[in-house]
Formats: sequence, structure tokens, C-alpha cells
Amino acid sequence: MLSRVASNLYWLSRYMERSDGILRILKINYASSQDALNEFSWRPVIRIYDSPEEAIIRDIEFKSRDVLQYMITGKSNPNSIINIITLARENARSVQDHLTKDLWQCLNEYYHLVNDKRLISSLKKGDPVSVLDELIKQVMLYYGIGEVTMERGEGRSFMNIGKYLERSIQSTDILDIKFNKANSDPDLLRGTTYLRYLLLSLGAYDLYLKTYRQGFDPENVLELVVLNNDFPRSVLYSVNNIFRYFERLKQNNDIVESKELSFMIGKLQSTIKYSTVESITHQGLHAYLGQIKKDLYGIGNALNLNYFAYA
Repeated sequence: MLSRVASNLYWLSRYMERSDGILRILKINYASSQDALNEFSWRPVIRIYDSPEEAIIRDIEFKSRDVLQYMITGKSNPNSIINIITLARENARSVQDHLTKDLWQCLNEYYHLVNDKRLISSLKKGDPVSVLDELIKQVMLYYGIGEVTMERGEGRSFMNIGKYLERSIQSTDILDIKFNKANSDPDLLRGTTYLRYLLLSLGAYDLYLKTYRQGFDPENVLELVVLNNDFPRSVLYSVNNIFRYFERLKQNNDIVESKELSFMIGKLQSTIKYSTVESITHQGLHAYLGQIKKDLYGIGNALNLNYFAYA
């Protein structure tokens, strides 16, 4: 497969996964803002996906609808949904012959939905949750069509590597920022509301209730989001899948660079697999997650260098 094609499929998948993560955290935080007794700050959410000037953050920090518009339809925000989906569509267009017709049509519908003036109007004056639900359903439709129509070849492996790399980075970022905020206000982790919204933003709420019977506990949340083998958005589950799909690529390309990249992925997988909540706490959660993110970005850079050399 040409490096250009592999790169476009990889980034298409990363952009789609990023849009899904953004939409989910926006929906849950909007609900949280409506329940908040005091002013609700969107600063942590904005910081996860963008680094705007301080003046921009101060201007919209406590204005939920303004934040939603900035994160969904804001042309000046490089990680807004409209900009991300535009990039995803451009990547897909250039490799359209490697995608199924149904998948291309689904992505095209998503693009036109985000650009629909009625959606922009609903964000300003209507019900933002219904807008977010409609967009999330479009992403789910994309994933479902991809699952049942795409050939299980090299292209699909690059797409899955991109998806799980992006997902693991997002889960790490969200956990890091949310627990970091709690350091300055320890009471947040003693109540159920903060942890409940954290779990909901990652789609982990239902599984948490089924797995842990003793109520909401920060250590259990940490275990589920980082170390759980069965939670689809845990860091370990995502890294396991990066390893799985890279091993498939190696079968066709047993070069030295592939072995080095395989070592990087395997090392990270082992680091997480043999971690415990106690060892993470002893090291310090922020330091631990910081090293995980550094390793994930290192894997992404190695992929760019060895497989997408033209980029």
C-alpha cells in the first residue's frame, strides 16, 4: 500500500474518533453545567482539545452555548467538529477507491450535517442536546458501516491503529485533566457527581456500576479507565488493539523499523498491563499519565516516520 494512502486512512480514522470524543464530552458537560449550583467553568474541556488565547477562554468560559458553538462550528478552532470533519472528508476523498461506497456516503452526510445552517441555529436558540445526539448517532453509523463493509486488509489495520491511538490519548487526557482539577479541590472526588460525570463522558458509567458494587471511588475509576481489559475506552484496551493491528501489518513488512516500532508498542503495553492502582498512585497519577502520553505520541511519530515518510 502506498504511504499516502495509508496516511490518509490513518488520519481519517483519528479525526473521526476525535470528533466522537469531543461530542460525548460536550454532551455530558453541558448536562453538568445545567445541574451546577455555581458557575460552571468549561476551561478544562477547552484545554483538552485546543489551546486558544487566554482572552478567548475568559470570554466564553462560563457561557455554555458559546462554548458549544466554538467547539462544534467554530472556524477559528482547529479542533472544532466542523474543521475535523472537513479534514476527515478530504482524507477520505483522496482514497475513495479504498473505502466502500456506503462508508463514503455516511461520511459525506456527516459533513453536510455539521455544515447545516439549521444545526447552527439550534445550537444558538434550540436544544443543544438534540444536536449533539444527532451528531453522535452519525459517528455511530459511520463505525457500524465501517465494521460490516470494510475489507480486513492493510487499510483497515491502519484505520484501527489510528482509531485506538486517538482513543487512548483522549482517555489519558480526560483522566489527567479531571483528576488534576480535583487536586486543587479534593472534595470533588469525595462526592458522586464529579466522578459520575467523568465516567459518563467516557461512556464508562454503566460498566462501572456493573463492575463495582461499593459506590463511586476514585481508585476504582482509575482502575476502570486505565487498566480494565474489557472497557472499550480504557487505555489498556486501546493499546492492546494498537499492538494487535500493528502485528497484522508486520506480517507483510518485517523491516528493522517495524521491529523497533513493535518494541515501542509492546513496551507500553507491558507497562500498563503490569501496573496497579497502588503503583500508579505511588508514582503519581500525573507523572504516570504524562509518561503514557509521551509514549503514545512517540508511537504516532514513529508511524509517521516509517510508514508515512512523505508527510
